[in-house]
Amino acid sequence: MKSREVFSRIARRYDRVNRILSLGRDDAWRRSAVAHLPPGRVLDLGAGTGAANAEFGERQVVALDPSAPMLALNPERRRVAGYGEALPFADGVFDAVFSAFVFRNLDSVPAALAEVHRVLRPGGAAAVVDLSRPLSVWQRALHRLGTAVVLPVVGALTGSPREYWYLHRSLDKLPPPQVLFGEGPLALERLWRMGLFGFVYGVVLRKAG
Repeated sequence: MKSREVFSRIARRYDRVNRILSLGRDDAWRRSAVAHLPPGRVLDLGAGTGAANAEFGERQVVALDPSAPMLALNPERRRVAGYGEALPFADGVFDAVFSAFVFRNLDSVPAALAEVHRVLRPGGAAAVVDLSRPLSVWQRALHRLGTAVVLPVVGALTGSPREYWYLHRSLDKLPPPQVLFGEGPLALERLWRMGLFGFVYGVVLRKAG
């Protein structure tokens, strides 16, 4: 199942379920990453319904998402349908790029990072928040067991069992963030962990300049 299909099907309940699953902490996780972004023009990559809009302050936001049903619920005026791996923007037009809970759903992280690097101005920054398995072996095993139980139950209760089983499997799709972002075109400036067992991470990436 393609990630675009998953999020199109659960668009109207996605943010509400996220709020419940994160025990109301998802906004704080986004805020911790946005705080590292410079002022100016920011691309919200995988903006969805606009859950991060309130955190951007006076920045000029362009919201991009491949899911039309998600994007239709986003109140941001500047909305663009598109993919992170092929951004429909000229070189160096953004001061910052933000992305929350998107990278593990991309078809190609290297391609998306190359595109983020391209559209950032020299010296610009990107901030990414996403989910990963905890670092320690026993916490990782316990977390995997937990999501294998909790997410299918959530899927069944919301009438979306296949979609939430996909979300469980996506947590094992990528390497840890220090590996994922450590060898890309952007310098890994900061990495921190949040949430139970540190299963949420934030990274700040910088374009040379």
